[in-house]
Parts: sequence; structure tokens; C-alpha cells
Amino acid sequence: MLEKYVLSNLGLTKKEVVVPPKVGVDFGALKLGSYYLIVSSDPVTGAPFDQGWYALNVCANDVSTSGNAPSFFQVVILLPERGSLSELKRITKGLNKAALSLGATIVGGHTEVTPSLSFPIVCVTGFAFARHFVSASNAKAGDSIVFTKWAGVEGTSIIAYKIGLKRVAKKFSSMLSVVKEAVTAYKTRAVHAMHDCTEGGVIGALYEMSVASKLGFEVYEQKIPVAHETNTLCSAFKLDPLRLIGSGSLLLSVKSGREKQVINALSHLGVNASVIGKFTKGKKLLISRKKEVEINEAPSDEIWKFLKTRST
Repeated sequence: MLEKYVLSNLGLTKKEVVVPPKVGVDFGALKLGSYYLIVSSDPVTGAPFDQGWYALNVCANDVSTSGNAPSFFQVVILLPERGSLSELKRITKGLNKAALSLGATIVGGHTEVTPSLSFPIVCVTGFAFARHFVSASNAKAGDSIVFTKWAGVEGTSIIAYKIGLKRVAKKFSSMLSVVKEAVTAYKTRAVHAMHDCTEGGVIGALYEMSVASKLGFEVYEQKIPVAHETNTLCSAFKLDPLRLIGSGSLLLSVKSGREKQVINALSHLGVNASVIGKFTKGKKLLISRKKEVEINEAPSDEIWKFLKTRST
């Protein structure tokens, strides 16, 4: 559907566009003189709390998978007619907090009250100027797949907030940014490609990255780290943590033999990372102790299953 209706309607083809829109690729890139302009946009619809902070960080994550931190942002805020000034204040304070934490500036945007909305929508576009970059389509067969933090970071935060575990929610929402780890990993020069884990969790991110790079993968389920809190919540609500929205975690395609260098560099940031498999020229396989499962399509996100149960 995306390729048929969206990617086939992109206006003129221009030579400055060196990374065009593509499934599994987090950003676009333009060649402007001796620099590249890295650009990405993301909406956040109805985040349970701190929507501005979420929106800016999620956009920043996409830009940073190029290996470069964003410096500038544009923000669009759409408010429901029944929205309040306190709601707007909370969103803009969150945006400001996130921008300050990244050393970035919000340079413009748009704010309006929009009829028919039942909750605010915040759309953020991030920009970075770069000399060099990588994208999710650059993974190579034989590369090791390195995964940071834990599966389902963002989903754990959302679920915890919804059921009143605010301390757990805050702990996991504080892990949402991957900017520092992406830039640090890129500086090792051992990384061919990066992709952040969003919709569909780590399985969704693996699928998108493999499609973008036209590769398969062999990933071992038992090697994917899942935090105790995530396991507990997913067990309680019968959710799969590997398919739970995972902003806050990063997938890296790392040159074979250079894994320790990348993992050690991330460790110095206080970020845990582990090898969970490798990219191949074969099938997209999730391997457990009992079976191999071929991943032939992007999974639906488990967060929707949870939210549906909360609305009934």
C-alpha cells in the first residue's frame, strides 16, 4: 500500500535527493554543496504523557540513525477544540525540555485548534547537516546485528502509565532517546547501517531493515534482552515483547569482527548492547530453542492489542 499509493506520488525527481523515501529508511538526505542535509518527520498522536518530549525525541531518533545528531526542528501542534491552555503548555514544555537535552533549537512551526480532533497531534521535523552518513539500506550480508537496551522500551512506558505504575513509566520513558548511542556507534566506523525500533518492536525493525537492504537475517530469540518489568507487564496482558513498540532501542549492522568495539563504545555511555544475530542472503528467520519462524511481513504492534482492551 505504501509503495503503491505513497511512494509512487513524489513529484519531480531531483539530483540533490540522495536518499529518497523508502520502506525501512528513517530519513531523507539531500546533497547541498559539500554537506548533506538529513531530514525526518514524525507525528505523535495521543501519547499518554509528556507528548512534546516524546514527539521531539522520536523524530530525533530517526535523524540520528544517519550517525548525526539533529540540530534544528520544526513543530506543528494541532489541538482539539476542547483542549486547554494547560495542555498546550505541557506540550511546549516537553518540546523545550527535549530540545535542550539534545542541544538543539526549534526554529519554527505552526499551532492551531482543529475541529473534530479528540486529542492533540504533534508533528516534528528534524534536520542535521552532515559530511557523511549511513542509512538502514546499507546493511551487508555477514554483518552482525547489535541491539541496544531492551525490547519494548516505549511500549513498557505506555502500559505502565496506563495502569498507574508511574515510576516504571518514567524509568522507561527516560530511555527513549537513541541519539547519543547512534552517534557514538557511528564514530567507531564499524557500522554499516542503523535503524531505530518503533512500530512492531524489534521484529518490525528487523523486517524493515532487511527489506531496505534487500537481505535476510538469522536472529536468536533468546539473545534479545527483555527487561524484567517488560516481561511482567507483557505476561499480564498476554503481549509479545518482541513486537511491542520499541522506541529507545537501536539496531546496528556491524562489520563482522568489530562487534566488541561497538559494544564497548556504547558501554562507556552506560548503554547495554548485545549481538542478537546476523544479516544473510537468505530468509528472514527468528530462531528459538524449539523452532524457526520466517518473518514475511511487518508485524502489527502489540500496543494496539493492549489499548483495545483498555477501551472496552
